[in-house]
Amino acid sequence: MIDLIVFDLAGTTVKENFDVQRVLKNSFEKFGLSISIEQANKVMGIPKPVAITQLLESLNYPNISNSFVEQIHSDFVSSMIVFYQNDSTVEENEGVSDTFRKLKQHGIKVVVDTGFDRPIVNALLARMAWETNGLIDGSITSDEVENGRPHPDMIFKAMKLTGVTDAKRVAKVGDTLSDLGEGTAAGCGFVIGITSGAFTHEQLAAARHTHIIQRIPEVLQIVGVEN
Repeated sequence: MIDLIVFDLAGTTVKENFDVQRVLKNSFEKFGLSISIEQANKVMGIPKPVAITQLLESLNYPNISNSFVEQIHSDFVSSMIVFYQNDSTVEENEGVSDTFRKLKQHGIKVVVDTGFDRPIVNALLARMAWETNGLIDGSITSDEVENGRPHPDMIFKAMKLTGVTDAKRVAKVGDTLSDLGEGTAAGCGFVIGITSGAFTHEQLAAARHTHIIQRIPEVLQIVGVEN
């Protein structure tokens, strides 16, 4: 039996058309640096300051400083907030609210976690209205834990938040390799990859997992809730 499901945001529960990758690419360009969408895609899911540092290293940027990383990150955060507040394409993936509702009706806690910082998530959750509608039990962001994905810290924080003590009774759902790594590191009973975001079925299958799905409502059958 599953007591808690921890869902990723962008690419998993929120429709993603390489929007995060594009915003990150634009933030680099503002500092005279060029990265491709493919390069940005490779670092999806992990805390964004870590992602920015890894991208700078891949560019062989000399003398990477914390202050420079923070400058790029600050621009990225501001740009993502504007995007999530105003862009007409921002919406949940098909069946997400209904899936959350059915899980809650069966006594399963629902938490979202992310590689974003809290200010971005606040803007996104205000747009999604899941909290307003009582469809989630909480949200965890990478800047609220010591170690972001693929470390298990956010899942452990979600467990503490919801009073769940056995990781085997937790499912993790996400569209990146770091999501799957996070679920595996936490010892989750189900580690579920979804192909609606950054990575293909073949890429996700290369990581440890229990299931790979195409749509969020498929989670219901996996955890024994009638669809």
